[in-house]
Amino acid sequence: MESVNFLRRAKRIVIKVGSATLVDPASGILRREWLKGLAEDVAGLKKNGADVLIASSGSIALGRNVLGIDASRLSLEQSQAAAAVGQIRLAKEYEEALEPHGLIAGQVLLTLEDSENRRRYLNSRSTFAMLLAQNVVPVINENDTVATDEIRFGDNDRLAAQVAAMVGADVLIILSDVDGLYDRDPRSGQPASLIPKVEKITKKIEDMAGDTGSGLSKGGMKTKLLAAKTATVSGCAMAITLGSVYRPVEALKNGANCTWFLPVGDPSTARKNWVASMKPRGRVIVDGGAAKALMHGKSLLPVGVRSVSGEFGRGDPVEIIGPNEETIGVGLARYTRAETAKICGRKSSEIESILGYPARTALVHRDDMTMLTGTALK
Repeated sequence: MESVNFLRRAKRIVIKVGSATLVDPASGILRREWLKGLAEDVAGLKKNGADVLIASSGSIALGRNVLGIDASRLSLEQSQAAAAVGQIRLAKEYEEALEPHGLIAGQVLLTLEDSENRRRYLNSRSTFAMLLAQNVVPVINENDTVATDEIRFGDNDRLAAQVAAMVGADVLIILSDVDGLYDRDPRSGQPASLIPKVEKITKKIEDMAGDTGSGLSKGGMKTKLLAAKTATVSGCAMAITLGSVYRPVEALKNGANCTWFLPVGDPSTARKNWVASMKPRGRVIVDGGAAKALMHGKSLLPVGVRSVSGEFGRGDPVEIIGPNEETIGVGLARYTRAETAKICGRKSSEIESILGYPARTALVHRDDMTMLTGTALK
């Protein structure tokens, strides 16, 4: 069974929760019993050794109800005000649902800029890595209170997919108000067939996506296909399944209707190919010891760097040049060119005293690096 195989193998899972699933559309009240069931699912996944992240809508829906704002006439300013009121309530509900299982909830608010700007992308990725290392369940939402149209994701389907790509997730589960992708809109009254598996998102598949969003949900099937494109090219499998049932992840595991979008490769390979495709902005020349360590999967530390050239900022791609002046890798720098010049050849323990502020140990982390042998990926 596809669901069992993907979920059993997954070491990192992102679950997307829509507004229409979490908040009752008629009353605007959060479905606490449903959320308790989701918390049980999360606890089960964690018990099996998986990291779990939740991308959750609901702040605007909750805040709008508190403020008494008509959902059909929300201006940008009203949406932002509703998000400010609703987000604090949403975070509290997740904290209380997860706490009985011994799980700690952490709130992360993102905008589109956080995934498109490489420096902010690295900051966000590092934050997620630390939260997961501390066994926290990050609860992620778009930062609606400050996001304007030009820096918005616009829907949490694509936000969830970007987070899945950012953290190297193996599986993204979209809990929706429909139980998968159909060959035509199942609500049209015409016969419709569920597509259980999509190996490639073709024009024919895209044509099947109708407007299946609800009143509280911004995302229809078209946004879910866009999310699937982002997730699958990042090596992440994605499922669309009905979210309104009690313990929806358990239901998925037990064979509930769904559509699985199959990944292209695996998250690690996809990320390294992405790094390798970037145009370097600078060069760091390393000594023989560092070159050998890098080829054995280690991160690049400042102590192994002999010199630096070019102009690059934090998060920019740089060429890694070995002692024989050959390019041995490409990676994303965690320091600017000026900072690198100051700390090259120095021990990691000296970085703070040299730069005057706490900093990261690695100049280029192994997760943000692709090693090369000639022009072939190592």
